[in-house]
Amino acid sequence: MKQNTMSKEDRKMLNSIFWRSMFLSSGRCGGQVRMHAVGFINSILPALRRYYKDDQEGYRQALMRHTTYFNMTQHVSTFCMGLVASMEKKASEDSTFDTSSISAVKTSLMGPMSGIGDSIFWGVLRLLAASIAITFAASGSILAPISFLLIFNVPAFICRYYLTYKGFSLGTTFLSDMQKSGTIQILTKAASILGLVMIGAMVASTVTFKCALAIPVENADPITVQTYLDSIFKGLVPLSLTLGCLYAQMKKININIIMLLVLALAMILALLGVV
Repeated sequence: MKQNTMSKEDRKMLNSIFWRSMFLSSGRCGGQVRMHAVGFINSILPALRRYYKDDQEGYRQALMRHTTYFNMTQHVSTFCMGLVASMEKKASEDSTFDTSSISAVKTSLMGPMSGIGDSIFWGVLRLLAASIAITFAASGSILAPISFLLIFNVPAFICRYYLTYKGFSLGTTFLSDMQKSGTIQILTKAASILGLVMIGAMVASTVTFKCALAIPVENADPITVQTYLDSIFKGLVPLSLTLGCLYAQMKKININIIMLLVLALAMILALLGVV
């Protein structure tokens, strides 16, 4: 079923699911046990209310069915929502339909879809947006927050909207075809590589250290410590600081504590005249 062949009611329902999906993470009141389950139910309510309008028992069972654990990158979760909407439609029309398959499909989608979503949106797009925004922020430009919001959110909105319709129209054949062809593995690997490149480029361009210490020499120019640091390993201090922060994160130290420690270190070195 193509988007231009869908009925007006289908498009209205899918548009409503799309807008409701913006609040998927707000439904995380289920904690680690249910994660986004409540947000998922809120997102697909237009479909459930439409297809079980005259079947209160079916509506109740559908609500209970979706209270189970659900956790997926929210920018690609609309594909699962569209797919579930199409399956709920079939379940409401066919009494012999195995409704347990709906939960099974949701579970099978969480892994591969989150792998793609996390790699692209959190691993690549967010870093790209942040690196560009930091460049503007360093010069005090108002374009810093604007560029970040546009670079990250415009593709995210387009992806949400497109996948809502694709999930509803293509159904399970889309995922199975991607798995058989190996496209999911290729996309995940490529996105991960690109994300690592972006992290390295951002560290090299934004984390800087220039030592102000100099050793005086009689009848000659003073010897700057920075010159020797560069001759040993250019960018040694910024790289060491970055790896130190990464090590602290691996030790489960709160990110806010790490930021405060880096800020305190910068202030101390500045007061001592080191930088």
